[in-house]
Amino acid sequence: MTFKHNFKKVLSATAFAAALVVAPAANVSAATNDASSTQQSATATSQDQQASQDQAASQSSAANQSSSTSTSSATSTSTVKKVAKKTKKTSKKKAVKKVAKKTTKKKATKKAKKTSKKSTKKTTKAATAAVTASADQSQATDQQDDAAKKAAEAAAKKAAAAKKAAAKKKAAAKKKAAAKKKAAAKKAAAKKKAAARKEAAAKKKAAKKSAEKTAKYWIAMRESGGYYTARNGSCYGRYQLLISYLGGDLSKKNQERTADRYVYGRYGSWVNAKRFWLAHNWY
Repeated sequence: MTFKHNFKKVLSATAFAAALVVAPAANVSAATNDASSTQQSATATSQDQQASQDQAASQSSAANQSSSTSTSSATSTSTVKKVAKKTKKTSKKKAVKKVAKKTTKKKATKKAKKTSKKSTKKTTKAATAAVTASADQSQATDQQDDAAKKAAEAAAKKAAAAKKAAAKKKAAAKKKAAAKKKAAAKKAAAKKKAAARKEAAAKKKAAKKSAEKTAKYWIAMRESGGYYTARNGSCYGRYQLLISYLGGDLSKKNQERTADRYVYGRYGSWVNAKRFWLAHNWY
């Protein structure tokens, strides 16, 4: 009974020591990676089982040496404690390093995010400025196009107005020329008509004068045979006027003048006097 009890104690102590050796390593692995910790724990458990088996075998061989086993157990426990302490210290250092590394990484990430945000903001601002500039340029281009279009329309309108004014001016000039030509033609016609009328009047006058001259000559030939000195009683001269009509002047000129005055005063013309003479044989 005593041997079995001591064997169990030694086995328990050995298993506990092995567990202490494995546990810190498992904790460190857990701080680094949870998945790795789980795997290491499984490995540690397997090692514990193997160690337990090995210890059982060794304990079986050392069953007859209980006193030496007790001493060995105490030494093993002390060693395990030292190893555990050293492992804990190492784990703590590693944890501190990991925290520092994590903090540094966090700061770097934060700085990178800040830089990225600033860069993004700057890029966005530049893009916005570029879009605004492009919009302004597009608007300016549109305004220039509108101005050019309006200028072209104004020029076309001005050209059309000028063309219309030129056509109107040309039509007015043509109308004026036609009116002037018509007036000239009318004036020429009137002038021609007046000339014809004048010529007709002149011809008529000439014919009348010729008729008057012929009638006067005809009467003179009937009265005196054309002599200015012919005398018949109280009548004298070419036209056989009363001597009292001549007023004492028997000249040819006075006879002509007195005969005209007498005929025009009494008959209106020598033609009428001839007509009267033909009807009465005297005038």
